[in-house]
Amino acid sequence: MSFTHEKIEKNITLMIVLTVLTVSVGGLVEIVPLFFQKSTTEPVKGVEPYSPLRLAGRDIYLREGCYNCHSQMVRPFRAETERYGHYSVAGEYVYDHPFQWGSKRTGPDLHRVGGRYSDDWHRLHLDNPRDVVPESNMPAYPWLGKNAVESQDIEAKMRALRMVGVPYTDEQIAKAREELAGKSEQDALVAYLQGLGTALKNVR
Repeated sequence: MSFTHEKIEKNITLMIVLTVLTVSVGGLVEIVPLFFQKSTTEPVKGVEPYSPLRLAGRDIYLREGCYNCHSQMVRPFRAETERYGHYSVAGEYVYDHPFQWGSKRTGPDLHRVGGRYSDDWHRLHLDNPRDVVPESNMPAYPWLGKNAVESQDIEAKMRALRMVGVPYTDEQIAKAREELAGKSEQDALVAYLQGLGTALKNVR
């Protein structure tokens, strides 16, 4: 059977099969090599697995939908690096499952927010964003400072992450609940934010 252009165009099933096959092969050729490149599989210097508090903060970040407005990916263009700092590299996010790169920027990019402001600034910003940024349209999250951070499943989360390559030790997992004792959800979220983008912060 010869595959002429006319036969392919007239046979919708054949066209679908060939299209899926072409896209699949093209995707594999682009994606598979990334699993073997050091730049995408090894952490850059200074990147450590999330502490239990930051890990809990990341879950709160996801739960509250912060990623719907804030990106964590600075692109390698002058306009972006001038505003946000060094562009994002995969080695900064090897311990993220899944990573939070994205393109939505209703609010500022958070990739390099770590250390830019004090903990108190972040707390004020979460309680009422307009107290520190008058033009902000971000909603307030006052309940975060009142809610205790959940700790009963932190060990299970860390074990699950260890199964996909995050190098948590048994000792770190055993002490995880202790680190979360007495902490609020706001404490956890601020800890997460303060660690974002700090590994390459001084790179120009």
